Amino acid sequence: MPNRLLRVNAYTTFDMLDAEAVGHDFTEEAFAVLNVTAPRKNPDHVRLELELDNGQLEHLPPHADKVTLSAEEARTLADELVSYAENVEAAQSDAANGDDE
Repeated sequence: MPNRLLRVNAYTTFDMLDAEAVGHDFTEEAFAVLNVTAPRKNPDHVRLELELDNGQLEHLPPHADKVTLSAEEARTLADELVSYAENVEAAQSDAANGDDE
C-alpha cells in the first residue's frame, strides 16, 4: 500500500480486508487495514483504526479513520459484533441445510 499512514506489523488485527468507500457520487472497493489498539502505558481508551489502500482509490486522498472508544463502548461494540456473527453463522447453517427462509 503506497503512502501508508497506519503502522502494520505482526500485531495488526487485520491487515487485508475487503473494504468499500462510499460517497454521495461514488463507491470504491479496496483492500483495507483494520486495527484495534490501546495505549501501552496507562491505557484509558481503545482505538479502532481503518485505512483503505489508497493505491486503489480514485476519489479519496490518502487517509486513515480512527475512533476512540471507552472501555464500555468497546465492550458494547464487541457484544454487537458477536451478535451479528452469530446471526451470520445461523443463516449460513440454515442455507447449508436447505432452509431458505
